[in-house]
Amino acid sequence: MKIIAGNPYLRKEAGKVLIDLVPIDDFLGKFETPIMIFLENKIRENLSVFKDVFNSIFNNKEFQTFYSLKANYLPDICKIINSERIGAQIVGLPELKLALKVGFPANKIIVGGPYLPKDLIEKSIERQVKEIIVYNLNDLEHINSIAQKFDIIQDICLRVNSNKYNSKLGVILDRKSLKMLSNLINKHRNIRITTVLSHYSSQMNDFDQYEKNIQAIAENIKNLSKINVKCENINMGGGFPEATVMPKNRLENIAINIKSTIDNLGIDYKSIYFEPGRYIVGDTGLFLTKIIKVSEDRWIFLNIGNHICPKFARCSLRFYNISQINEPHKYKTSIAGIIPTDQDVLAKNYFFTENLIEEDVVLVSNIGAYTLTFSNRFPYSLPKIFLVKGNNFRQIFDPSIDHDISII
Repeated sequence: MKIIAGNPYLRKEAGKVLIDLVPIDDFLGKFETPIMIFLENKIRENLSVFKDVFNSIFNNKEFQTFYSLKANYLPDICKIINSERIGAQIVGLPELKLALKVGFPANKIIVGGPYLPKDLIEKSIERQVKEIIVYNLNDLEHINSIAQKFDIIQDICLRVNSNKYNSKLGVILDRKSLKMLSNLINKHRNIRITTVLSHYSSQMNDFDQYEKNIQAIAENIKNLSKINVKCENINMGGGFPEATVMPKNRLENIAINIKSTIDNLGIDYKSIYFEPGRYIVGDTGLFLTKIIKVSEDRWIFLNIGNHICPKFARCSLRFYNISQINEPHKYKTSIAGIIPTDQDVLAKNYFFTENLIEEDVVLVSNIGAYTLTFSNRFPYSLPKIFLVKGNNFRQIFDPSIDHDISII
């Protein structure tokens, strides 16, 4: 048995490729490419590992996980994640409605982003979500007004600027903004600052990035103490890479160092939150696609492209020639998509098979996070999407019936 892409649910046995326990030919014999597939057991495994690692490290503090729906908001995926009894982090009203519809308890939902329209605030407060995340202090007045109408004291998570170069997201707690915040708190009695959030970056595989995030939290907790605001909780955001990129021992090392750094900085807190998205679903998705053209200089064109596998998603893509899976993948090859622009490049100088043959099937792994949510459609049909569990699979999206994957 040989594992493909570092994923134990993608294997080669006796010359055959298995997706969990389903032979890949079960898909290729029935459906046209491109095909998108998700691995339910890998989703559950990733969640279990993440929770087990952080619960063991933060055993004397309350640790909470909130799945970031923007990574992948397919309802069937969200239902699986909700069944694992974690919370949800959402950025807009359509996501909030979806999270509630698939069963996430409102008291396990944190809501917020750079844009907090009135209808989102009203729905959040009406359903009594756990926290509303504020990026702009001006939003506090609107939240207080609506909370007052519902006779509720709404808990607030304050997103602070992470001090990452050129970042525009989050509040910068300088003297002016601290004075403004103090006045708002004293004036408005239906809001309560409970949590400080800093999110440094995505695909953070180096502890130095997590350390900078912790330092930003520590600095801003100190700033808040100047106006007598003491937050109960800290939120580290997300930023974890795919689980196959950050195996369990690496995650444990990151968790240990996070805990040690927080303790050394003397940060006092009741609960610590994390908002993983990519880590939970990133390596649980794959494309089956075909080579539709071979050109000079070892360029191949697949029948997918940046419209459904966008560079903006920053996935750790892996490419395997399934039709020649027993052949060595050690010849530099560049891979392009089908959008009529020279910008539609999926990979350059990627190690692939020596022989490049049109109609060969290519497996693209690590596409479970952000590919669909960042997709731009273009005038091509979306792929059929399937969910695999053990030796069974079912279709969860049919473009001829469902038409689109946007949240309505």
